[in-house]
Amino acid sequence: IANQEDTILWDSGRVCSDQSLDIPYEGRDLESRERVTWKVKYWDQDGEESPWSDPASIEMGLLSRGDWSAKWISSKAPYAEVESVRYFRKAFSLEQAPTSARVYVTSRGLFDLWINGNKIGSDYLTPGWTNYHTRLDTITYDVTAFLKRGENVIGARLAAGWYMGPMFGGAFGENVDLLAQMEISTAEDDIVIATDGSWTCSTNGPETKTRIYYGEDYDATREMPGWSTSDFDADGFDAAVATDIGSDGPNLTPKPMPTVKAMVAIDAQSLDEREKGRTIFDLGQNIAGLPELSIPCKAGQTVTVRVAEMLEADGSLYTENYRGARSQMTYIPAKDGHIKHHSFGTFFGFRYVEITGYDADHAPEVGWLRGVVLHTSFEQTGAFESSHDMLNKLQSNIQWGQRGNFIEAPTDCPQRDERMGWTGDAQVFAPVSIFNFNTHAFWASWLENLRSEEGCPDWSPSKGEWKDKPSPGWSDAMYIIPWEIYRRTGDVGILKDNYKSFLYHLDCYTAISEGNVVPEGAGYGDWLQPVKYIESSEFGCKGETPFHLINTAHFGYNALLASKCATVLGRAEDAERFAELHQAIREAASAKYLDAEGRLTTDAKTQTGYLLLLAFELVVPEKEELVAQRLSESVSEFGNRLNTGFLGTPLLSRLLDDYGYSDQACAVLFTDEYPSWFFSIDQGATTMWERWNSYTKKDGFGNAGMNSFNHYAYGAIGQFMYERLAGLAPDEQVPGYKHIMVRPLLNGHPLTHASATLETRYGAARSSWVREGGTIQLTVQVPPNTTATVVLPCTGADDVDVK
Repeated sequence: IANQEDTILWDSGRVCSDQSLDIPYEGRDLESRERVTWKVKYWDQDGEESPWSDPASIEMGLLSRGDWSAKWISSKAPYAEVESVRYFRKAFSLEQAPTSARVYVTSRGLFDLWINGNKIGSDYLTPGWTNYHTRLDTITYDVTAFLKRGENVIGARLAAGWYMGPMFGGAFGENVDLLAQMEISTAEDDIVIATDGSWTCSTNGPETKTRIYYGEDYDATREMPGWSTSDFDADGFDAAVATDIGSDGPNLTPKPMPTVKAMVAIDAQSLDEREKGRTIFDLGQNIAGLPELSIPCKAGQTVTVRVAEMLEADGSLYTENYRGARSQMTYIPAKDGHIKHHSFGTFFGFRYVEITGYDADHAPEVGWLRGVVLHTSFEQTGAFESSHDMLNKLQSNIQWGQRGNFIEAPTDCPQRDERMGWTGDAQVFAPVSIFNFNTHAFWASWLENLRSEEGCPDWSPSKGEWKDKPSPGWSDAMYIIPWEIYRRTGDVGILKDNYKSFLYHLDCYTAISEGNVVPEGAGYGDWLQPVKYIESSEFGCKGETPFHLINTAHFGYNALLASKCATVLGRAEDAERFAELHQAIREAASAKYLDAEGRLTTDAKTQTGYLLLLAFELVVPEKEELVAQRLSESVSEFGNRLNTGFLGTPLLSRLLDDYGYSDQACAVLFTDEYPSWFFSIDQGATTMWERWNSYTKKDGFGNAGMNSFNHYAYGAIGQFMYERLAGLAPDEQVPGYKHIMVRPLLNGHPLTHASATLETRYGAARSSWVREGGTIQLTVQVPPNTTATVVLPCTGADDVDVK
């Protein structure tokens, strides 16, 4: 590893090891602005030496507050009084063209950056969404190519974004501001252009109001052509208000994960001209992102763009489930003609787009609309495919649900007046998310937000102070997600970073426990259990599984994973202590919640009650098979269908399979009766839904107060699809797919083919099987420097050919 001056920072020398990932860097601390390159080579099992790899490189941003000479700048007009987008600009002159130029930038609010009339970068919604009280992400842009000798202008637009809200749970601050520092090198000089009182600001731009839930109002008559160029007359701009960054406050940290980008664009598939001048376009897919218009307009005639996930029976937009989110765009053209436009400081969840106010002398065309899909710009890593069309559609819905809800934070939904990083939804879906896309850095960043919260958060980022009382199944994300990341990446660092969270959360449970049972009832229960077990129950959205059982189960799981984490980190005393605590909780839970026949002692004998006790290893060994049998009986009583909410559903098929009820596990998945995954697809789902019956062809829409059509939690079934139906799973004992368990489930379902492929950190892994006649051919691909164990079930008359 060397820096830009070719100084060797670290040379590991030849190391005899099979470890090829997560090699700790042992050189000196890297410095702000430092550019570092590295290369590697290896010796194989025969001692043969490889050539050096091509060099890879990285450049440091500004790593400490002391590196910043810039000041925060804002408008004189408070945002509450003038809600338009702020335009900032600074003119300067260069005697020579630069040899190098970087801009380091962040904001409270959302910015985009402009130099000499050019938008810098392809990012959206920057700098992102963090706990702004503790951390602001900074972004570095190489702007060398955008500067020139002579007059130059740097500018930025600034919108309210997540910082100002009004968001679910409140806003972080009362005004938006910008911090930017451009460092320019020429052949003869080094120059710094930093935000300060010499910058100017205008609130008279065309975006008259932009908010996350609100949408955007745009008045093209207020446009300022060339506002970021030297030809622009900036007399209408006022001096910006400058404030020192000070020695304390939130950390200014280079963004630790990819930015949000436009990942794909979807053309409208069809249109319905409802009346002259009013047309509804259908993308054919529910997405999160931006409607992009390309339409004819008349000067001064307001274009209104409304969005929806679904249509009413009469073909009009169904928007009641957006609740208080206006979620619209308006556009006032400055002249007659064709315009192209999308919004700046917001995003939408939608499939259908209604446009009114366009030039009705033109017949509408499907090419007038595209849906720009936004999400954190991670790459797809996993794929699943089978012989079953409905199962393939489910896989598509799972991935689209993830795309729509992984915009900076793992949100519950992208459309209504919520869109928050709910911890319960996140923890049940985390294993699937890591398979589908490279979300390692995404989760690490969000976990840093989680650690910064005071107490046990229900969602993050948040501005609130949470109680030191767990929200079972939700705040447990603090320890569940780090463990799931470790299992699938082998990253010990994620456990080191979050170990205190394991212990803090466990202490919170311990403080309210009595005899190793947690009696207090709080949180959200088994959210959205679909069917009553007891007709007289009044459980609302929170299900019939008692809160004290859910609390106690997660107390036990916390102790179990804390013990495992301590073992990995070499903390033997902690590991033993937490293992003993887990065993004590198991004894107490089994005694309280199970009778001699393995039945729940609670009033409602819920599937989730059985599942939590089994999954978290809280059933004494002599009762395990009995409890699994009672679980199976409960599923049978519901016609081999699930009756679980957010906490139970991810566990059901896996636990049935683990205890020998594989046919029943598959029956739960492959049914198209309510409640089930295929039932929702039959009703028209193109993403995961919040409720199995968010809409039915028979009864119409469910309760609009809680009725999202893009809600990823139930996509957790993907883990069973990838790891069992296709058979590609990590091994917790040798994590990160260093050792792969290939255990395809070949019977008990209608499949004749299933395949899962994953780009692991070692390379591509694959498990694929095909049944033809009486023969099953299983193909396994194992990446370099890994091993795999293939476990084949008894297949009856089938022969299995492995290659």
